[in-house]
Amino acid sequence: KAIRQAREKLPQLPEWQDAAFLQRQAWPAFDVALKGLHQPSAPDAVAPEAPARRRLAYDELLANQLALRLVRANMKRAAGRRLPGTGDLRARLIAALPYSLTPGQEQAVADILRDMASEDRMLRLLQGDVGAGKTIVALLALATAGESGAQGAFMAPTEILARQHHATLAKLCGPAGISLALLTGREKGNPREDILAAIASGEAQIVIGTHALFQEHVVFRDLGLAVIDEQHRFGVHQRLALQAKAGGASDLLVMTATPIPRTLALTVYGDMDVSKITEKPAGRQPIDTRVLPLSRMEEVTQGLARVIAQGQRAYWVCPLVAESEEVDLAAAEDRFEALAARFKGQVGLVHGRMKGPEKDAVMAAFKDGALKILVSTTVIEVGVDVPEATIMIVENA
Repeated sequence: KAIRQAREKLPQLPEWQDAAFLQRQAWPAFDVALKGLHQPSAPDAVAPEAPARRRLAYDELLANQLALRLVRANMKRAAGRRLPGTGDLRARLIAALPYSLTPGQEQAVADILRDMASEDRMLRLLQGDVGAGKTIVALLALATAGESGAQGAFMAPTEILARQHHATLAKLCGPAGISLALLTGREKGNPREDILAAIASGEAQIVIGTHALFQEHVVFRDLGLAVIDEQHRFGVHQRLALQAKAGGASDLLVMTATPIPRTLALTVYGDMDVSKITEKPAGRQPIDTRVLPLSRMEEVTQGLARVIAQGQRAYWVCPLVAESEEVDLAAAEDRFEALAARFKGQVGLVHGRMKGPEKDAVMAAFKDGALKILVSTTVIEVGVDVPEATIMIVENA
């Protein structure tokens, strides 16, 4: 009913496609295409190949591309700034690393440094699988901003990840003499005021945080580089909001572990240049993936008992079973109870309804080895670092 009313109100829109092109494709006008899909005359009128459907899909893609072109033109028009760096902090960080960079990491760093040193603004997407070493590449870029007298911001999609990045990078930044701050929704009262003051004065050279970094009262003295982790979790408007903190002139590096074929990368992130890290650091073990029917659950639990006895740990993920968080949560709670009965005192549960400190306490117990199995909904998210957790079981994959 709502669709019918909306369709009746649709004005005669001027045709924006080229007439000869439309004729060649044998595509209907926009309003005819909409009517044909919402009130089809035959089943094949709504097939993916149907002219009405192709027409609307083409309109949508074209609109998307034009919007990206406008965003890109706008962003490129905003004058960039040169952040050439001196190489001092970078050299100290590389010396502090317990391993050497892979050729892919070195190439990505070279691409980024070239962009940062130029007059134009950097808009670069860094793609690499989990464990390919994107975070270190980002840190070297952030250090370069610091060498150039500017600040860097590193934004992660969840608090768990922001805290983990902070813990990982603090080990390297301390010895290199780089000051690091962490800002999430959890910092409150005086500690928060102190962090905000350090960001505003420029004392904090690198600030790691969640979307708390967007908030109006967060003021940078001079934001030169914004790094956004797991790009697909943030919209274009959030990217723009973070850059607005730099008067729109900051360089931008976004990272993703989601494999995106090049053509799709250019379509979806048409406003960016792309760097890829294809190889893994040395010494990575091959990953063994198996699919089992739910009827073999007992074998899975027996196998789990064996590996736990050897000192390993496991994630057990209960993803969206239905389109409802309640059902999802119930599934995870049931699984948790079943496993807790079998592995007494060794199983933890993490889900989206828990408060931050509760989640962190369970995660910490899993990380320290007090818990051997962590049951969770998909809040577990990418990149949580527990080296002893060598197994992940995904139920209803």
